[in-house]
Amino acid sequence: MNEDLPSCQTLGMTPSFGFGDRIGLATPGHVLAMQQAGQGMLPIFPQQSIREMARTNRTPATVIADALSGMATGGWTGSTGADADHLKTTADADLTLEAGYTFFTIDPSDHVDEAADRYSEAEIRERFAAIEDELTWLGEYRGRQLTLETGTQIECTEEACVRAGVKYGRAINHTIELAGHIAAIRGLAGGDYEIELSVDETDQPTTLAEHYIIAHRCLSDGIRLVSLAPRFIGDFEKGVDYKGDLDALDRSLADHASLARSLGPYKLSLHSGSDKLAIYASLARTTAGCFHVKTAGTSYLEALRVAARHDQRLFRRIIGFSRDRFETERATYHLSATLDSAPPADQVTDDRELERIYLELWPEVPPGRGFTNPARQILHCTFGSVLTDPELGPLLHDLLVSCQDTYTEVLADHFTRHLQALQSGLNQAD
Repeated sequence: MNEDLPSCQTLGMTPSFGFGDRIGLATPGHVLAMQQAGQGMLPIFPQQSIREMARTNRTPATVIADALSGMATGGWTGSTGADADHLKTTADADLTLEAGYTFFTIDPSDHVDEAADRYSEAEIRERFAAIEDELTWLGEYRGRQLTLETGTQIECTEEACVRAGVKYGRAINHTIELAGHIAAIRGLAGGDYEIELSVDETDQPTTLAEHYIIAHRCLSDGIRLVSLAPRFIGDFEKGVDYKGDLDALDRSLADHASLARSLGPYKLSLHSGSDKLAIYASLARTTAGCFHVKTAGTSYLEALRVAARHDQRLFRRIIGFSRDRFETERATYHLSATLDSAPPADQVTDDRELERIYLELWPEVPPGRGFTNPARQILHCTFGSVLTDPELGPLLHDLLVSCQDTYTEVLADHFTRHLQALQSGLNQAD
């Protein structure tokens, strides 16, 4: 990393907000949003997963350099973390350690058995027997009971432990191994660091017993756990607001937050946090400000809004390209959108209407809610193909450079709404 650039810091238990930037030009807008509405929260401006870097032809060092440069342009002199997101291997960790990241999000999803919740009792026993020797630590949790401050009781029954072992056992072992590698390397370099654990990429929600076993095991092994991202109830699709029972989620968040306080404390982390305005106040209030929110793709969609307003021909080309790529690209995402969610661009003659159809304007969103239009997902999941296309990628990049003021303005408006919703929950917690 360029030694002339400022370094990134650890943020501890202060409420925090991660701004993903897949192009390298969004940070001035992120900074402006923080300046306008981020009081009481700390930002993570450099944030990108190894998968996203591969899809956009970027490197860990480039991500940090672009963010720090954008911080200087925007006049940000406060702290920032740097999130090496969704790390799966020691090789991934080494790349981000060398670049100067301070916040390491471990993603052990390759070692999670997502079908565990659907196995019969006989199947779960058979699968547990095959890995029992790898989970010698699991026995200490059998029979444990605890009562949360919310009044909810957690019981680690034999069945709950066995099912948790099959579902998450190898993932926990992998997390401990990877966290140990990060600690050893970071310790040799003399730098501080934080670990986040992400277990949110599963079909079924993380139960309280599973949360307890995962977090307790990691903390017992000395992992410097600053935040945990469980799979919460409801649907957290990319590019749209939360889908589910808000009252039930509020109660569930309160239980998970209570458990995190009693075990850690550590933050509850909300991944796929973009545009989830309906739940931000609840997250901030139930955690008493002990939260981290992670966003990424929504800044790319705001880049496309700049194209919709300044180069309609380019916007139309990107829509057509994205529709052609959608069925292939959606394979790695949980989405409800189909190509029928929006008409092809050539069937819409009005440019402003085309922006509304594919990006949806805030004034038409009900108060307290984020975007609900699934057509946004057609554009969201195809970002990598667009940005690496030899024609469309450079055209969009050059447009954003020439229209940086517009990009900064729409991002600031977009994220100010996010931060204000979180701030309302912080005020309630006080």
